[in-house]
Amino acid sequence: MGQCGITSSKTVLVFLNLIFWAAAGILCYVGAYVFITYDDYDHFFEDVYTLIPAVIIIAVGTLLFIIGLIGCCATIRESRCGLATFVIILMLVFVTEVVVVVLGYIYRAKVEDEVDHSIQKVYNEYNGTNTDAPSRAIDYVQRQLHCCGIHNYSDWKNTRWFKESRNNSVPVSCCKPSVTNCTGSLAHPGDLYQEGCEALVVKKLKEIMMYVIWAALTFAAIQMLGMLCACVVLCRRSRDPAYELLVTGGTYA
Repeated sequence: MGQCGITSSKTVLVFLNLIFWAAAGILCYVGAYVFITYDDYDHFFEDVYTLIPAVIIIAVGTLLFIIGLIGCCATIRESRCGLATFVIILMLVFVTEVVVVVLGYIYRAKVEDEVDHSIQKVYNEYNGTNTDAPSRAIDYVQRQLHCCGIHNYSDWKNTRWFKESRNNSVPVSCCKPSVTNCTGSLAHPGDLYQEGCEALVVKKLKEIMMYVIWAALTFAAIQMLGMLCACVVLCRRSRDPAYELLVTGGTYA
């Protein structure tokens, strides 16, 4: 019965180490996705510390690849030192992922205030040229999120660009793609997106944070199972050093 338990634990542990390699790639992808998306919305979100969870999760992903390698070698060779190192590193990574989850929730709660604080400034800096970073950011967001203005398209009336252009129109990025020959004229409000961008930007940034949180929680749970299996192997190894090897099928004294 005990032999069956130890063999099962080792088999599960090797399988989990393969999952750790896959998890390393997924975590690095999630972290990179946060960086890329933040670059698209950074004008609406001035607090760069929001990227801390993404930085940590990329570091964890890189470390998980190394952990998987150590875990596989230690499990197959049944090295007490290797397994003990494996458990300790897993515990440290587990604690790190808990920190990521906490930071994710903290910064997720700050998103709305940050966007509300900066979005008016960004819209006031709009000048309609493609060479201007804030202008590109606003046009990109309005096209991607299908929105116009801060709360609705009428917000453009209060911007410097609208007052200087004097053509009673909003940027063409506010135009619905289904409407042909749209110029952004306020004389045809039905041609424009009706929803404001602030709420949609907040929603998008909160979704990004949730990706980080759920990725950290999922792999933290997998790591707990890995630590449990490694502890089972270590405890069995300490009590009875002569048991069947996972690979060779022989005895190890």
